[in-house]
Amino acid sequence: MLFTEIIKENKVFSGCYKSRFVSCRFMTCYYRFNKLPYNRMGITAGKKVGGAVERNRAKRIIRAAYRLTEQDFPIGCDLVFVARDSIEGKKCEDIIRFFKNKAIAEINKNAESFAKCNKNCSRSKSKT
Repeated sequence: MLFTEIIKENKVFSGCYKSRFVSCRFMTCYYRFNKLPYNRMGITAGKKVGGAVERNRAKRIIRAAYRLTEQDFPIGCDLVFVARDSIEGKKCEDIIRFFKNKAIAEINKNAESFAKCNKNCSRSKSKT
């Protein structure tokens, strides 16, 4: 993946779970901004999704959908995708539709406000 590293530390996963999220019937996307020049991405699928085969398939189609829409996500955020049990039978196109219609729009909207806040915070720190 071009602009993305894989999240492996539990601390980063936990931090994402306590931040903002966007969800639909078959998955949830937790995100937070990290001020790094790249994204970090993790995928989880709990036992409610099904056996090992179903969980791995869910992670595989989420990973494929992310790879196809990676350039649309803003740079500098941690993303954790959580598969729900209703993801069974979904295609990669369904995940891409969720990313484009809901997730990317929501993350971009919050990225703009995050950038404004950082600009204002850096100005107030430089004045003191």
